[in-house]
Amino acid sequence: MEQFYTKSPQVQNIIKGLNLTRTLFVSSIIIGEAGSGKKTLARSLFPDAVVVSGYNQEEVQNALENHDELILTDFEKLSNPNALKFDNKRIIATANHINNQENIDNLFAFIYNLPSLKERIEDAVYIRAIFIKEACTNLMIDENDINTQEFPIDLSSNTKSLKKSVYEHVMYHAMGAKEIEEAIYTYLLKHMDGNNAYKEHLELYEKPLIEAGLKKFGSQLQLSQVLGINRNTLRKKIYEHHID
Repeated sequence: MEQFYTKSPQVQNIIKGLNLTRTLFVSSIIIGEAGSGKKTLARSLFPDAVVVSGYNQEEVQNALENHDELILTDFEKLSNPNALKFDNKRIIATANHINNQENIDNLFAFIYNLPSLKERIEDAVYIRAIFIKEACTNLMIDENDINTQEFPIDLSSNTKSLKKSVYEHVMYHAMGAKEIEEAIYTYLLKHMDGNNAYKEHLELYEKPLIEAGLKKFGSQLQLSQVLGINRNTLRKKIYEHHID
């Protein structure tokens, strides 16, 4: 059974409303941004429902003829929603946006607007912690070996971008010199070309070296000493690499 994680009072109210309809033949729709958790929420509350996508109108119509309970995803992609008959059916639809408010009002008894993760920061923090544990388990990394407090929270695409950023940063923090060398080798093998490749790709090494040094030491003078280069040379490289 798929799980939906939330600590948001707004979402919990939506769950209460959907739970009240679990034994009724009524239609409901959950509207919200892509990646906000609509499909997961529907599947967690109605685990036995047949799932069909609005990308295929014929498949949806066949499912309606053969089943009394359906999860209809991507409702906005239906080519002809007016042809659908939801009478005596339990329909839970999801949509990223509304194409026609009249269609929504005619077909659905209950309309729920699921807030994005940007509007549910408590959920974003909660889900981020779950993704960190999941990533550490899948990548066989000890969570105590990484500083997860420095991880950014990328909510640009809701759970999709959040999960991607978590996995990336868990991997970054767990990489050693050998793994970094292999990553750079793979990148260069794919992208190295032209007549000035050394200078073109020098940024791969110099920019993170200088950025990390500035953050660690907080002083250009001290960093120039650590790197063993002239302070003016360091200042020039900071300018060349557009480092703030």
